[in-house]
Amino acid sequence: MSEEYNSISGDYIIVKAEENGVNIIGLTRGKDTKFHHTEKLDKGEVYIAQFTENTSAMKVRGKAVIYCKHGVINVGE
Repeated sequence: MSEEYNSISGDYIIVKAEENGVNIIGLTRGKDTKFHHTEKLDKGEVYIAQFTENTSAMKVRGKAVIYCKHGVINVGE
């Protein structure tokens, strides 16, 4: 693996749904940002996601708690 790949991948987030219908949307990396993956969680479900050479961002919609190396983030309060 290249050094560049290692610098943009490997970070994980954990999303715990606090209500039914929490949406997680993965966005592509590169010249044109596009949606490439979606997940829908129900209350109590947990989703573990990794940033990769294809995934540059994730959007979370709904009431959830996100755990990452930067701390804990409460969404939708």
